[in-house]
Amino acid sequence: MIQHLASWPILLPMLGGIILLLPPCGKSIPIRRVASVVMALLSTLVSALLLWQVFQSGIIVYAIGGWQAPFGIVLVADLVSVLLVLLTSFLGLAVTVYSCMGDDEKGGFFHPLVHFLVLGVNGAFLTGDLFNLFVFFEVLLIASYSLLMHDGDKHKTRSAIQYVSLNLIGSSVFLIALGILYGVLGTLNIADMAQKVSLLQGDDVYLAKIGGLLLLVVFALKGALLPLHLWLPNTYASAMPVVAALFAIMTKVGVYAMLRVYTVIFGDEAGQLAHMAQPWLWGLAVATIIVGSIGVVAAQDLRKLTANLVVVSVGTLVALVALQNINATAALLYYLVHSTFVCAALFLVADLIAHQRGKVADRLAPGRGVAQPYLLGVCFIIAALAVVGMPPLSGFVGKIWILKTTLDSEKALLFWPVYLLASFALLVALSRAGTTLFWERKHQDCEPTEGVKAHPLQVTAIIALLVCSPLLVIFGAVVSEYMIAAATQLHDITGGIKTVLGEGL
Repeated sequence: MIQHLASWPILLPMLGGIILLLPPCGKSIPIRRVASVVMALLSTLVSALLLWQVFQSGIIVYAIGGWQAPFGIVLVADLVSVLLVLLTSFLGLAVTVYSCMGDDEKGGFFHPLVHFLVLGVNGAFLTGDLFNLFVFFEVLLIASYSLLMHDGDKHKTRSAIQYVSLNLIGSSVFLIALGILYGVLGTLNIADMAQKVSLLQGDDVYLAKIGGLLLLVVFALKGALLPLHLWLPNTYASAMPVVAALFAIMTKVGVYAMLRVYTVIFGDEAGQLAHMAQPWLWGLAVATIIVGSIGVVAAQDLRKLTANLVVVSVGTLVALVALQNINATAALLYYLVHSTFVCAALFLVADLIAHQRGKVADRLAPGRGVAQPYLLGVCFIIAALAVVGMPPLSGFVGKIWILKTTLDSEKALLFWPVYLLASFALLVALSRAGTTLFWERKHQDCEPTEGVKAHPLQVTAIIALLVCSPLLVIFGAVVSEYMIAAATQLHDITGGIKTVLGEGL
């Protein structure tokens, strides 16, 4: 029973998506909403149960059909993957609740697509081999294509074409990279690849390096790492805010893939290919932080500002991947959880602000006041303080952890000024945005529209995301212990190989 638990975060969203396509859910909007929320809640509870089980008992390896690794398809539930699965499931629940107030009616099949996207993301986190990582990438991308066009217009179509075209190219490169690595190593199971890569000699080393660097291109595209990040600001800003909030986890899949591949396969024990991506990752990460910060300052509306915040977070996470040590990975996991919740909440706050400001929407220009200035103002301030890294919220803890981790690195002289100046730029941009949105009026008689107010369920979804920031601080000791344990487990390459290949079911 415990072994099968590893498959539930994949099976439940798949079952939910299928149920929501069939009668009576497919024809009745109220029934569809209730069923979608219930299935999302079940997925979250199962993910929490899986996390608890892995934390108590260790890694769970689930061999589908009883075929042991490296020959069969395996799911590997370790402390890193189950944390991200719980994060995804909870985010999916919050987005589902928020969308029930009308956003789900602006296009077809919204709820099934959300569950299929969660299926793809959870599968990418849990899979134990690179080919199925590709498969789950495609599942989440197909769902994201349709969600991006939800309530579509010509602007969404233009962004969608760019997004689809780039990802199709990325998928092609992914397959080429997998073909090269399989030809050299004879396997695509991550643990088996980690075991065999150090034994390569001669030309095989160079071929494996080519395959590994091609994977870096793919993951950089999926994660929006410079210079392959240009699709993200327009794509996220043009999508419906509730969809953009869900997309906040998608760039983290690319970062997770970098972490898994370049720590386990091409990490400390990879022989001649050890840390092969580190020089590339470090330079691109710092450049991504700089460009993302410029985008935040230059943004003309709150949604594009938030989209560029996602770019900054990606740069920060990849810089920690490049350090490739336990403390950096622990800081990465903490910051990943924090940034996902806060950016998703900001997208939803931007949606409510846009609805209450009339034609001006969420543009950073004087206009009509919002109908609920205190509620939305407090939500915005909490999210802004968390993003900038001000105490007592999780952004401050994450920032201190990141700075402390990088202090011992030879790259500190470059990273510290860039990161601190980026934080200052974010502070300035968010202060300007808050002042414009909540204080400036175009005319003295430009009063808020009283009839447009947020539904309690929408407010509940936003608060559920925002409250995670102080909770990460209140339970900081437990959370930090978990992050360090997860990072230690990931970097224990020999132990991971033995668990996956030696114990099987």
